[in-house]
Amino acid sequence: MPATVQRRWLIGIAAAAALGAALPRAAFAAGVDDAVVELQHDWEAIRYQTPAAEREKRFEALAAKARKVSETYPGRAEPLVWEGIIVSSWAGEKGGLGALGLVKQAKALYEAAIAIDGNALDGSAYNSLGVLYYKVPGWPVGFGDKAKAKELLQKALSLNPKGIDPNFFYGEYLVEVRQPDQAVAYLERALQAPPRPGRQVADSGRRDEARLLLEKAKAR
Repeated sequence: MPATVQRRWLIGIAAAAALGAALPRAAFAAGVDDAVVELQHDWEAIRYQTPAAEREKRFEALAAKARKVSETYPGRAEPLVWEGIIVSSWAGEKGGLGALGLVKQAKALYEAAIAIDGNALDGSAYNSLGVLYYKVPGWPVGFGDKAKAKELLQKALSLNPKGIDPNFFYGEYLVEVRQPDQAVAYLERALQAPPRPGRQVADSGRRDEARLLLEKAKAR
C-alpha cells in the first residue's frame, strides 16, 4: 500500500474510532434509560393489573429480563435498583421462608446500586432497601432491623421529600412500628405527591394503597 494511501487509511480508521467512542456513549445512555422505563412499565402491569395467581411467575420472568439489563449496562445504578424492586416483588408474591433467598438477593442489588450512585432515581435504592429492613424478620431468621430501616427511609425522604413512594413507605413504616398518629402526615403527603411522568399506573395504584393505609392509621 503506498505511503499516502496508507496514511489516509489510518486517519480514516482513527476518525471512525473517535466517532465510535462518541456515539455509543450517547446511545448507551439512551439505551439504559429506555430499558429501565420498559422494566418500570412491565413491573406496573404485573403489580397492579395482573391477577394475584399469575404474579409470581410473571415477576420471576421479569427478574430474568432485569438481570440481562443490569449485565448489559454495568456501572449504572438504575438497572440494579429496578432489578432489586422486581426481585423484591417476586419474593413478596412467593412468600414464606422460601422467599428469603430472593430478599437477600434484592438487598445485595440495592447495596450495589447505592455504591455506584445512591442518588439515582431520586434515592429509590435507599427507600427500597429501607422497606426490606422493616419487612424482613430479624435475626436469626433474617436481617430485619427497624432502626436501620428508619435511617434508610429518612435518607430517601431527604432526597425526594415530596415523592409518593418515600412518603408512603415511611408512613407504612410508622404504622408497622405502632406510631399511626405520626404516619398520617406522610400518607397524606403521598396522596398529594406530584404525578410522575409516564408512571400513571403506579401512581394510581400507590394512591389506592395510601388511602387504605391512611384509613387504618386514623382508626387506631
